[in-house]
This record gives sequence, C-alpha cells and structure tokens, in this order.
Amino acid sequence: MPLMDIQKRVRHLWRTYGTLNNIVMGVALLVAASWAWGTVSQMQTNFAAQKAVDEQKRELQLTELRLATLKYQQNYYKSDEYKELAARQNLGLVMPGEKVLVLPPNSQAVKDQDAADEQRTTARPEQTSKGTNFEQWVQFLTGQSARGLNS
Repeated sequence: MPLMDIQKRVRHLWRTYGTLNNIVMGVALLVAASWAWGTVSQMQTNFAAQKAVDEQKRELQLTELRLATLKYQQNYYKSDEYKELAARQNLGLVMPGEKVLVLPPNSQAVKDQDAADEQRTTARPEQTSKGTNFEQWVQFLTGQSARGLNS
C-alpha cells in the first residue's frame, strides 16, 4: 500500500505542477544557474591570472631597479673619485702637498671619561600630575597644572 500512495502523490504532483509553463521555467532556471556558475568560475580564473600577472610585473620592476643600482655601482667603481679613495684607504697614498697627521693613542683618563659618559643616563622629566587621561585634561584646561609651575 505505501507504494500505491507514493505513486498517487507523484501523479497528483505531476498533474498539478507538471504544466508546460512550469517545465519551461525549470529549464530556464537550470540554464540561468549554469550560466551564473560558469561566470563565477571564469571570474575566479581571471582574478587568479591577474594576480599572477601583477606579481610578475612587480618582480620585473624589482629586477629593473636592481639592474639600475648595479649600473650606478659599476659607474661609481669606474670613477676617478672611487679610485682615489681606494688608493688612500688601501694603499695609504696621499695627494701631493698633503700632510699626514698622526695622533697618539688616547690616555687612560680619556678612556675612563668616555666609559663614564656612556654609563650616564639622561634626565627624564617626572610626571607632575597623576590620574587618568581625562583628569589630566581637566587639570590642564582649568589651569591647575600650571599652579605647580609658579611655586
């Protein structure tokens, strides 16, 4: 009996809702849904491709910037200024007419003073008013924070 009831209900639903208009609407909905699904998947593909293209463009710009930096370095190393500086630093050469000033090493007193200066801390201003931010603003706007400065 349950099979007969199911068949009766299916026939009833088919006769009630199985009209040509409903079938056409169902097919149209399926076509629209498949079109929307295809559009969304194509948009995702395009987005991923654009992201890859943008990444490649950034890499190209970075590589071009590195190339320009290397060209500037190459031109600097070829320049007379660099050659003169390298000769001064590495070979100890001087230009004609220049004099070399040789200073003695620092004494122990100077070294001790430098160490004391490094250990000295800088003075930090103390907070004159305590309280919340709102209370400090009220004190500032009413002039209460300036009263302590006069005395």
